[in-house]
Amino acid sequence: RACLERIDEREKDVRAFAFIDRDGALVRARQLDAGAVVGPLHGLTLGVKDVFDTYDMPTQGGSRAFENYRPSQDAGCIAYARKMGAIVLGKTVTAELATFPANETRNPLNLAHTPGGSSSGSAAAVADFMVAAATGTQQFGSLIRPAGYCGVIAFKPTYNLIPKRGVWANSDSCDTVGVIAR
Repeated sequence: RACLERIDEREKDVRAFAFIDRDGALVRARQLDAGAVVGPLHGLTLGVKDVFDTYDMPTQGGSRAFENYRPSQDAGCIAYARKMGAIVLGKTVTAELATFPANETRNPLNLAHTPGGSSSGSAAAVADFMVAAATGTQQFGSLIRPAGYCGVIAFKPTYNLIPKRGVWANSDSCDTVGVIAR
């Protein structure tokens, strides 16, 4: 609820989310509260960059061309995060198809500045305390640059360490899945 309250307070200015699943997040939180700890991400709020498939939310890649696209399953890494107890709050804004042009997301540290890169919605949401962590992708800095601009941490692991199944590809030989956190 604290994350949803923060989103209510700041989203109109920061514009970090392409889609928010309030009801789904609260249902998941109640389920987790009612049982034993299910994994190391138990109760962690997660923003998902809008190039990762999610079975229960639209995946649009920041493009109107995919406005009504609803995947039938989660990207492998998102399914695993849920299995480990994460609560997916919503889809974070990306540059169109994780490339260019820049999107409407603003840097929460200074709304007049860019959050930089295609994982900008993820970095802005984490930096503004809307979620504890968020997914991102990188080819040439689209993960670490937004994190640096927004004052948070990005983990860009070794290529293919985190599986890319269900993550929209730009360049299969360069794309790397990573995470942004405070």
